[in-house]
Amino acid sequence: MSNLDSTSRPPSDRVAYIVKRYPRYSETFIVNEILAHEAAGLPIEIYSIRPPVDTHFQDLISKVRAPVHYLPGSVCKATDFWRVLADAAKRHPRVGSRFESLLKHDPSDVAAAVAVADLAIRNGITHFHAHFASSAASVAWLAHQLTEIPYTITAHAKDIFHEEVCLTELSRKLQSAKATITVSDFNVDYLRRAASIAHDAIVRIYNGIDIERFPYKSPAVRQPIVLAVGRLVEKKGFSVLIDACSILQERGVDFRTRIIGDGPLAGDLQDQVHRLELDRHIDFLGPQPQPMVKLAMQQAAVLAAPCVEGSDGNRDGLPTVLLEAMASGTPCVSTPVTGIPEVLIDGRTGSLVPQNRPHDLANALQRLLSDVDVRCHYATNARQHIETSFDIVRNSEVQRELFRRSRSDERESAELQCSIAMVN
Repeated sequence: MSNLDSTSRPPSDRVAYIVKRYPRYSETFIVNEILAHEAAGLPIEIYSIRPPVDTHFQDLISKVRAPVHYLPGSVCKATDFWRVLADAAKRHPRVGSRFESLLKHDPSDVAAAVAVADLAIRNGITHFHAHFASSAASVAWLAHQLTEIPYTITAHAKDIFHEEVCLTELSRKLQSAKATITVSDFNVDYLRRAASIAHDAIVRIYNGIDIERFPYKSPAVRQPIVLAVGRLVEKKGFSVLIDACSILQERGVDFRTRIIGDGPLAGDLQDQVHRLELDRHIDFLGPQPQPMVKLAMQQAAVLAAPCVEGSDGNRDGLPTVLLEAMASGTPCVSTPVTGIPEVLIDGRTGSLVPQNRPHDLANALQRLLSDVDVRCHYATNARQHIETSFDIVRNSEVQRELFRRSRSDERESAELQCSIAMVN
């Protein structure tokens, strides 16, 4: 196959997911999405710019059937870089004819994009989807320029809020995409303002979960356990949680806090626990497989997600752990950061407290530890909300419709250009 004429494309959709690293322990939302597409019969391939670095992986990974291709990105030597380009140019002259447009871009992104273009043409890919608007979107954008295969992007949090994000570059990638998906209405409004993205070019599709994997269990009888799950990084707000636990200890509240996860702040957080003499109240359990996390959720009286805006502007988009806990019947306490109030509606589906306010967090935790009626009220409403708005089966179908629409638009454009050429 030496070109990308519409007549040479296969009759069915075949989508390439472009990601920075695959698999990643903390990115279960991507795996949930791929599994939902595969269950619906959509063929998927995964293009990973870099190899995995995590030492633990969720059990869900083993259920993914999609082949994984590791691209010659950051590890590409100069000699390998030119070989990648030369090999692609030999197989696909149209790709080779467009290399000049890539010269001003990062060589690692170019190498990855050329490899994507080569693989995509050979494997009959009809659509690129990039998860995160950073390096993955850059590679999808460049691969699109080489192949004219349409692409979409899912934008999350760090890739749009971090202080290092270049809004000009972000806007260019998003405007070239057939559609930009993001995970909350908050993000939609932010991208329209900050990146000047048109109203009809951005779509909110909530991260979804497989609800059947999280059966509801009433929180009426629970141990006085506070659970927190996530990477040990600033934006998760675990230092605020530890301060809140110190307040609970001073009040003589009976509780135990379990923190599941790992990250660069592990040492600092453990030092904070020792300093506040909370060792008998707080356990650091490290990263745990999904079955252990689910069991911990079913045992806890409350899940705390005290998210904060980091000093670098980074913040959470919509933590998947909130969706999982709410589906499971575990009441949650969080903060009104980005899209969290869209899932955790204060006083109805959970409790919201201001970020960086340990006393307010302590009050909310104490109430849910002690008040069975409030726990059950939140849990019932939360489950209904998850079923209505965060079902991965329903939400992934909306995404597949975007994929189909983008391919249809490309075909109509190609047919129009062909008609114009015949007339001329």
